[in-house]
Amino acid sequence: MTVALGAGRPMIAFQKVADPTPGKNRIHLDLRADDRTAEVERLIAAGATLVAERSMGDGFAWTTLADPDGNQFCVASD
Repeated sequence: MTVALGAGRPMIAFQKVADPTPGKNRIHLDLRADDRTAEVERLIAAGATLVAERSMGDGFAWTTLADPDGNQFCVASD
């Protein structure tokens, strides 16, 4: 299940993770940024760690990061 708040920018979405596992969030935070590259750089400078760059075939791309405690979240762009 995904819940998204906001029709425009900023938009925030939450995904519930079904099975708790070590190192995996119960809630997964998805953020959108007009300039994903700049936002990812800002978050890494603030202490986040790059986990992976991902994309779908339709041009939708996102970056998975982890906060200093290892909680993963994503930054997406259209």
